Amino acid sequence: MTAQTDKAPQRLGIIGGTGLTELEGLQIVGEEMPDTPWGAPSAPLVFGELGEHRVVFLARHGHPHRIPPHQVNYRANLWALKQAGVRQIVGVNAVGGIHPAMGPAHVVVPHQVIDYTWGRAHTYFEGDLDHVTHIDFTYPYHEGLRQAMLTVADQLGLNCSNFGVYGATQGPRLETAAEIVRMERDGCDIVGMTGMPEAALAAELELEYACLGLVVNWAAGKTDHIITMEEIQQAIDAGMSSVRSILARLPGQLYG
Repeated sequence: MTAQTDKAPQRLGIIGGTGLTELEGLQIVGEEMPDTPWGAPSAPLVFGELGEHRVVFLARHGHPHRIPPHQVNYRANLWALKQAGVRQIVGVNAVGGIHPAMGPAHVVVPHQVIDYTWGRAHTYFEGDLDHVTHIDFTYPYHEGLRQAMLTVADQLGLNCSNFGVYGATQGPRLETAAEIVRMERDGCDIVGMTGMPEAALAAELELEYACLGLVVNWAAGKTDHIITMEEIQQAIDAGMSSVRSILARLPGQLYG
């Protein structure tokens, strides 16, 4: 099952918050709200140019930020990006830190994922099918795309973890301390609510996908105080410049 690709190729897709369009050297050239067989995506696709490279942005939670993680139409989002000609996607995710090296404002390029979500529309392969399809998901993130982001982070002198197991939870509530203990025992290094089924749907559409995680808080129970939205916003303000710097240079690293 594949989306149609009848438009001029757009090299790189970026899924995340609306602030990601504030990249150095980026020129916005248009936007479009596409139709898909899975309904409307979270927000219009925003088309831009970074030098000679074309990029497409999609606000995962809508614009303004209004769609909770368990109600994001992940199928429409990924389909719309492929339909627009995207072949490689970076999913920018705000996450909580479990690993002791992954505190607030730290950047992580995870290498694995554990899915704790439930009830989400998580596959294109259902309904009136000609045959059953099973994708290989041994390595959920595309290694070439991961390494390109890590190379850029190194060139910029950023403190960025080159590993991490992303534990994807249902949300929209944050986790309990006991749940984080369980996740740490399972091997999770970071926790977030939007990593799945996004990665798996990208794989079903044969898109190259990787995650760029920004730690915005210590996970539940990792400190002696409760998590506040003020604390999360402070970490976003402190760390988003690193994320934007990586994204701004990534097309040049990927495509020359």
